[in-house]
Formats: sequence, C-alpha cells, structure tokens
Amino acid sequence: MNLSNIIAQMLLDMIEANGSTEIQRNELAEQLGCVPSQINYVLSSRFTPEQGYIVESRRGGGGYIKISRVNLERADMIMHLVNSIGKQIDEQTCRAHIVNLMHQDYLSPESSSVMLAAMNETSYRCLPPEDRDAVRAGIFKQMLLASI
Repeated sequence: MNLSNIIAQMLLDMIEANGSTEIQRNELAEQLGCVPSQINYVLSSRFTPEQGYIVESRRGGGGYIKISRVNLERADMIMHLVNSIGKQIDEQTCRAHIVNLMHQDYLSPESSSVMLAAMNETSYRCLPPEDRDAVRAGIFKQMLLASI
C-alpha cells in the first residue's frame, strides 16, 4: 500500500470513529515519516466536497485541520450536488459523484449502474467533443432530480 493510501485510510478510520477528526498536519506528517505536503495532497484529492467531506483549516502555531463527513438527508444531498454541477461535467467527475452517492446509500446499486452507463464517454461519441461535457451535465442533473 502506498503512502497516500495509508494516510487516507488513517484519516478515514479517525472520521469513522467520531464523524469528524481534527489533525495537526505537521504532527501527522512526523508520525508517518513524510512531508506535510503529502498530507495536503491526500486532503485535496481524497477528502473533497464531491466525495462528501468538508475540510476546514486554522493556520498558526496551534493550527489544525478538521475533516468532517457531510451528513445530509438524501434529497438535500442530491439537490446540493445538482446545484454544484455547473454547465459542464466530465465522465470521471460524474463517476466520483455516483460512487460517493452509492457508498452513502443515497443511490441504489441499480440506479448507480444505470447512471454510470449513461455518463460513460461512449454514450456521447455521436456529439462533437466540445459539446459532450455540457450535454452530460444536463443529463446527469436530470437523472439526479429523477432519483429524488
């Protein structure tokens, strides 16, 4: 297991125990024998709002980073996602959202499979490449709204 996976798993375990966790980046980096920027990388790539997390930080000598799992009602979570999508979205971002919703039991495995198939790049081959992400965003939003 690589270092990023170890850091992510450690943070996930801390979050699972309490619903959130507060860490001091430098202390965690020292404990794991890595540089603080490695912690930043894991936070920015694996603990994003799209993946259902809120990361807050306070700078200074006693600074900390607080990571919380977003716990919203199903309809609220889906509406939040719909409102955050914007005019375009790529396949990988859709996939991350769908998998996250399924893992949080906001979508059934069956609905997730249908959405993943509909968001797949091959579904948009007949469109010019510059239009695909805009069409995908519109369809994804409508599928999410229909799931409420």
